[in-house]
Amino acid sequence: MEPRFTLQPESGDRTVQDREWAGHARSATGCAGLLLAVSLTVDACDGGLNLPATLLWIGLAVILFVVLLPAKVVAAPGSLTVRTLWTRTTVRTDRLAALRWPDGIEQRLVLTDTEGGRAQVELRVLLANPPLWLLLEADARTSRENGTLKAGVRDLGRLAHRVERDTAHSVFTISGLH
Repeated sequence: MEPRFTLQPESGDRTVQDREWAGHARSATGCAGLLLAVSLTVDACDGGLNLPATLLWIGLAVILFVVLLPAKVVAAPGSLTVRTLWTRTTVRTDRLAALRWPDGIEQRLVLTDTEGGRAQVELRVLLANPPLWLLLEADARTSRENGTLKAGVRDLGRLAHRVERDTAHSVFTISGLH
């Protein structure tokens, strides 16, 4: 079984990125392309294509792609970068001021550093990429020891428990002990 994470040297540093991102990006492209192809085919069979309808279907396919495309998360010791189509945010994880994991449906971790940087990371990215989680956790603990992480120590503990629980569950399932 191929690992779901990757360690890559970048400018002499260790970086870790979401290994599943490329697959999710291909899925977003495929869904948008399928919507466009089916829509244009149905329109062509139902009396022919016209420019306004074609532009509408292209616009809807682009909107679907933008909605489905996940953010790309890349971490290195001391920093975490989240890239979307429109934005790129970097947080100094070794200088975290707050770490929030809201209760409820939202499955995002909100990180804020002492310099005002703010990024959101989906929980599924951390669960699917243990090296990324380990870098983030080590830096968050460094921030706590340095006294910069004042808000979110409880959430960090809850999140560590969740990651450990899900990892153990995966190990038991893969080994057939579940």
